[in-house]
Amino acid sequence: MSVRICGAQEGSIAQRHGLGDGFILHTINGHSIRDVLDYRFYMVERHLVIELSDPAGQPVTVKIRKGEYDDLGLEFTTYLMDKQHTCANDCMFCFVNQMPQGMRDSLYIKDDDSRMSFLFGSYVTLTNLKEEDIRRIIKMRISPINISVHTTDPVLRVKMMKNRFAGEVLRFIPMLTEAGIKVNAQLVLCPGVNDGPQLERSLCDLCKLAPNLQSLAVVPVGLTSFREKLPQLRLFTPQEAQQVVSQIQAVGDEMQALHGVRIAYAADEFYLKAGLPIPDSTFYGDFEQLENGVGLVSMLTHEFEMALEGEGETISPRRITLATGTAAGGLLDRLVKKAQSAFPGLEAEVVPIRNDYFGPTITVAGLVTGTDLCAQLAGRPLGDELLLPMAMLRHEKDRFLDDYTVPQVEKALGCTIRLVENDGFDLLDALLGR
Repeated sequence: MSVRICGAQEGSIAQRHGLGDGFILHTINGHSIRDVLDYRFYMVERHLVIELSDPAGQPVTVKIRKGEYDDLGLEFTTYLMDKQHTCANDCMFCFVNQMPQGMRDSLYIKDDDSRMSFLFGSYVTLTNLKEEDIRRIIKMRISPINISVHTTDPVLRVKMMKNRFAGEVLRFIPMLTEAGIKVNAQLVLCPGVNDGPQLERSLCDLCKLAPNLQSLAVVPVGLTSFREKLPQLRLFTPQEAQQVVSQIQAVGDEMQALHGVRIAYAADEFYLKAGLPIPDSTFYGDFEQLENGVGLVSMLTHEFEMALEGEGETISPRRITLATGTAAGGLLDRLVKKAQSAFPGLEAEVVPIRNDYFGPTITVAGLVTGTDLCAQLAGRPLGDELLLPMAMLRHEKDRFLDDYTVPQVEKALGCTIRLVENDGFDLLDALLGR
């Protein structure tokens, strides 16, 4: 195992020892280095013996004394130091398989890399890992690991994920939790497939692993209009969503009594679909599953009401428009009305954007595109600013999923756009123009 070095940071330990572009890193203190996890784990020692090859291929040994955790300053061609591990599954509900053609290549990449789970919080299925990889995670105390489970029935997991290893790798989850590795899990629920008794089984099996199973999110399948030649799936009915919430809350009650935290949570979408009130912020503990849409509504409402407390200043007359996905339209409208009661000079309109790009069954703000914004807001008087959730932009925050940039949408609509974080305090500041 070895990794090519492409440079050294200015003034770094590595540069002072003459290391840089073209060197090949082989071992640190006798341990082979194959990727970023090895490098980070073995680099923390105060005394290092590093074996390399120089650009001419000659072996080089460098001995370094440094402060614990001091970075060597080496740079590599990719962040992970090797290729990203992609998904070997073909899940019946996979969102990437439901993307329209003609979008940028990066949107069709299926990530399933345990290193990305640790570094960036993404979810992995474990199907491209072997037992030696699990032992490595345990040895390095890589925690937490975020796992897409979907079902604990091995046969059903193979069927849902179309991967013959999907069932047998379920044994890795208790291996991790028994070794003290914290796990966050998710179940993507498909009606008639892994709900009902299958959901009951999955909840029971996973919650036995608490408290090292520290959270479990249950989210509904998302279906676009681009499902030609894909398995037949449908959305949950309100009655079915009520049943899902009931099952999860019953298990959550048990976990609360046993461990002082609910552990199992239904995504906000299930409450909205069922027409049930979303619990208040105390229900969600430390909000471990926000990225899965668990507790987003509650947290935003709580923060917004806190931000409004003590407000008494007057503002100059201000007229703005807020655009969001159809799922969040009602919530934002309620919050805006509270702000208008406190600030009579504020005039604001919430416009839910129907998702014509992916299909009307997609209701979240994070999948609203520049195309739909331009089409549905064209000709409307938008006021002083158009407020958009930051979630509409991809991770790099430079463009929408359809490659429209913020300046392009501003030009098309003749307005100024202000991006708002999913934060009640930031939302109030944006409403007031602060």
